[in-house]
Amino acid sequence: MKKLIILGTLLCTLSAEAARLKDIVNIRGVRENQLIGYGLVVGLAGTGDGKMEFTSKSMARMLETIGVKLDNEDVSSQNVAAVLVTATLPPFARSGNKIDITVNAIGDANSLVGGTLVQTPLRAANGDVFAVAQGQVIVGNGEGTSHKTVARIPNGAMIEKDLEANFAARRMFRLTLNNPDFTTAVRIAKTLNQDLGGKYATANDSSTVDIIVPSQYHGNAVEFLALIEALDISPDIQAKVVVNEKTGTVVIGEKVRISKVAISHGNLTLKVGNAREEKKQGKKDEVDGDRFFTINDTASVDDLVKMLNTLGVKPKDLITILQSIKAAGALQAEIEIL
Repeated sequence: MKKLIILGTLLCTLSAEAARLKDIVNIRGVRENQLIGYGLVVGLAGTGDGKMEFTSKSMARMLETIGVKLDNEDVSSQNVAAVLVTATLPPFARSGNKIDITVNAIGDANSLVGGTLVQTPLRAANGDVFAVAQGQVIVGNGEGTSHKTVARIPNGAMIEKDLEANFAARRMFRLTLNNPDFTTAVRIAKTLNQDLGGKYATANDSSTVDIIVPSQYHGNAVEFLALIEALDISPDIQAKVVVNEKTGTVVIGEKVRISKVAISHGNLTLKVGNAREEKKQGKKDEVDGDRFFTINDTASVDDLVKMLNTLGVKPKDLITILQSIKAAGALQAEIEIL
């Protein structure tokens, strides 16, 4: 348990160093798209849906498309399972590319092991078909797999439709910050303008920066974005303490500060601020049999945690102490409990 406190202490000493622009922003419109489809997995060894009504109807319709016409009542097999197929369509996907798919049983099937997904159209949220999936499903990594109603097919779907985007001809782009922050947005705009030698970027709010493509890059926006995405930006971070009460993990951000406060917990008394000269940082004394410690009023939570860690305070107690300091208004940060 003590090692967990040490981990939190080490993490809180890390500074917000420069990061590449591409790692802290997204380009509006350049994103993945979710696809979904309904299909059938056949060839199961008696582990399918059996007499599920929607599976029987689906099997009858599928057979009808290949020239075999049957009534729904005539179709009943435990070798077939109804499934939902999901996939992620990457940005700038092109016809002929292949993508991975996930297959999920939705009926009474006990296992998809050994089955084959038959041709299944995959649609986007607007209803358009962008890919078609088919292939032998793969369940788990070995015989010990207990969850056998979810499977994958690597490269199991082929993209049938290009995403419409005349990307290279765009004259303006909108950058959205992964972690919205006014200071970071302004820094991005200033860095871009300095590098490009003009007023091209504007911070609209804490999460949005608009940038105009310079005339020399008209028609070649891809090269322009490749140029700017490598720029170094120093993102600002919010003062935050994240605690996981289940595991006892405490992660403290660099900007977290603690105001003057006195803490009494069990036989431990600790004071931040106005330390007497004879009680310099880390020096202890005895007060009515209890341990009394002082640390400077310029101390950060990092200093406080190091002190408590040295004293062998358990993670659960550390979490309680931090929450109490926050309730007293002396912890200048947000506490997030997982």
